[in-house]
Amino acid sequence: MYATVRRYEGVTDASEAGRLVEEGFIPIISEMPGFVAYYWVDAGDGVMVSTSVFEHKDAEEQSNWRAGQFTAQHLASLLPNPPQITAGEVVAHKSTETAQRDEGVVDKAKRKLPGQ
Repeated sequence: MYATVRRYEGVTDASEAGRLVEEGFIPIISEMPGFVAYYWVDAGDGVMVSTSVFEHKDAEEQSNWRAGQFTAQHLASLLPNPPQITAGEVVAHKSTETAQRDEGVVDKAKRKLPGQ
């Protein structure tokens, strides 16, 4: 798997950026071959971070191009600065899907810490 993290600083309206990403970009990126996951995070103080995960490097690289196109066309006024982009191969991970195979997520959530 391959992932890309894009950090946007100077975001002028995090709520509107989130709405546009949810309604416009996620449908585009989620239809790409090899799509695994996408997250759009409001980190506060005018910073937003996106994380894309794909099965193949080609798809991850293509997602960066599509993100750039979408941002230029729909988000330029909300994300005025170019993102800092970090991309590479995922070398370790665990997801809910993996956790459910190992041990039910609900069982993990019900388990209490010592002293509770």
